[in-house]
Amino acid sequence: MVNFGIELVYKDPDDGRQRFLLELEFIQCLANPTYIHYLAQNRYFDDQAFIRYLKYLQYWQRPEYIKFIMYPHCLFFLELLQNPNFRSAMAHPANKELAHRQQFYFWKNYRNNRLKHILPKPLLEPATMTTASFALPPVPSLSAVQGSSQMQYGINTGTTSVKNDQRITGIERKKRKFV
Repeated sequence: MVNFGIELVYKDPDDGRQRFLLELEFIQCLANPTYIHYLAQNRYFDDQAFIRYLKYLQYWQRPEYIKFIMYPHCLFFLELLQNPNFRSAMAHPANKELAHRQQFYFWKNYRNNRLKHILPKPLLEPATMTTASFALPPVPSLSAVQGSSQMQYGINTGTTSVKNDQRITGIERKKRKFV
């Protein structure tokens, strides 16, 4: 082939959109421990080119790319796949099940754990902070505890308004108006 000073450069017809979508789809598949087990069983992790590809895919952790990821566990597993011990361990079905179970428990408790650490604790206002607000509640006497039923602890002993009682039927309301 004769080179006439023209540089042959590959021009992607869709400006890399297809490659972007394929890599995004693959990276999100890594959030599934069963898929990682499949890759390990089919010896993809023995191929050095595939290992280099996993290393290359770490660019998805940058902020300009991370916003496209729907399953954030894929980034956690991508980081773990950089370790050869993890790659070989995922070939065993018991480890796949363990990873799947741990992922399930994480998602099951994710909202509660996240809210526990994110939401600020309400601060007491300076006007309401007195020594009385930090006092312990009075301890009931033994005779009062023995004489009361356990069912009474959840019941408010104050007066209840008839309007707030949801158990009153329409007929009882009509009778009460005329009395």
